[in-house]
Amino acid sequence: MTAALVARDVTREYALDGVTVPALRGVSFTIDAGDYVAIIGPSGSGKSTLMHLLGGLDRPTTGSLRIGGRDVADLDPQALAKLRNETIGFVFQSFHLLARTSAVDNVALPLVYRGVRAGERRRRAAAMLERVGLAHRLDHRPNQLSGGEQQRVAIARALVTDPQVLLADEPTGNLDTRNGQAVLALLETLNQEQGVALVIVTHDNEVADRAHRKIVMRDGEIVS
Repeated sequence: MTAALVARDVTREYALDGVTVPALRGVSFTIDAGDYVAIIGPSGSGKSTLMHLLGGLDRPTTGSLRIGGRDVADLDPQALAKLRNETIGFVFQSFHLLARTSAVDNVALPLVYRGVRAGERRRRAAAMLERVGLAHRLDHRPNQLSGGEQQRVAIARALVTDPQVLLADEPTGNLDTRNGQAVLALLETLNQEQGVALVIVTHDNEVADRAHRKIVMRDGEIVS
């Protein structure tokens, strides 16, 4: 079975006022299908940079990064965007839902880019909302939903394309304890039942401790 994500000696450098600033320094690891991994570290440790690379939103400066078996260095921007849409689902701290759009249409949005017809888009989006416990909220807009419900809509949107990998960036950061625990439990259930690789980026040790494996970062390096 092809690994979902493979990083080998990955670096990422940025130019700042004419000075080269290293954000990642020789990072290597493998994440297989069905893995549940937490990437944890303090602010400035490189975890957000790493997430952008794993999601195909950026490219390494040096080293090899394979997403779904394909080396991102071999892909032009259009091919990388296609791979990202087919392979990766994103869940963010701030939900990123369209404010004037219903829950079901928010979830269906990634299917628009795949050319799926409107009726099929709605059917698949409604089924995914039912999967996350929101069958009764299909036509509600974000401002009619609680924070926990909005995050569930975001999770449904991330999974509607049946991705290999779900990247969750501080998914409980804007939620109270009860809703945060419920969202983590939902993500873990989806990981177990659908076999999607779950990668959570967090600074919270309690969240990271729930994962099967932790990648601990400091100063752009993996330290454990």
